[in-house]
Amino acid sequence: VQLVESGGGLVQPGGSLRLSCAASGFIFGMYGMNWVRQAPGKGPEWVSSISSGGINTKYADSVKGRFTISRDNAKSALYLQMNSLKAEDTALYYCERNGGPRGQGTQVTVSS
Repeated sequence: VQLVESGGGLVQPGGSLRLSCAASGFIFGMYGMNWVRQAPGKGPEWVSSISSGGINTKYADSVKGRFTISRDNAKSALYLQMNSLKAEDTALYYCERNGGPRGQGTQVTVSS
């Protein structure tokens, strides 16, 4: 099982980023997927989840209305569209399969 995140970077407050996660080594379409983030000095924080078929999604209150999770099962890919970014969104963002494992993460830094 391999999960590889990409798309992170430095963005100004109010800006947008789209994270991607490339999955391999398992039947992607059979698993719910999550995005989890960890800010410096803090524990992991669940951000969003999507069901195996992509129909059902859930969001943490801190990102609801700003972030959108989606997936393309034909491409074994998971996405997180992040809009109206805030400084408090700065963290290492991980793609995670339900039940594990988690990828290595991609850094998102929101700063002026």
